[in-house]
Amino acid sequence: MPAFVALVSAVARLDRVDGKSLRRSTYMKRNLIYIGISVLIAASMVMAKDKKGPMTGTWDCQAHGGSQGDMAFTLFLQQNKETVDGSISSPIGGTEISSGTFKRNMLEIHLDTPQGNYTLMAKFEKGKLSGTWSSDNDKGVWEGKKQVTAPK
Repeated sequence: MPAFVALVSAVARLDRVDGKSLRRSTYMKRNLIYIGISVLIAASMVMAKDKKGPMTGTWDCQAHGGSQGDMAFTLFLQQNKETVDGSISSPIGGTEISSGTFKRNMLEIHLDTPQGNYTLMAKFEKGKLSGTWSSDNDKGVWEGKKQVTAPK
């Protein structure tokens, strides 16, 4: 908004130019308006690109109840509207997410691996994830907390 105020102020100053410079004044006003509009459009595009969904980021997670006992794992997520993709890493390996969605504060992730198919379901509440996981022959619960990143 400060750019818009500066633009209006510059245009107002140009109104005080004498009659001999009127043509040049009109040309300059038009150019300043075009530049101001371009700046505003560019700024809004940058702000739109920076807007990330709440799932985007790195999540430190813990699974409970499996045949291998409790296991830490990490989710690397990217959210674009309702679509979530990324990867998962654990002490026994890692893989890409086959499909994922985030709707009404509910996360659903599907992993198709050579060891079997896994589904992670979780509710997003107060900045944390908690829910259930299941595979072709096992199931349990899990929770996750997003890693805090330093501001740029």
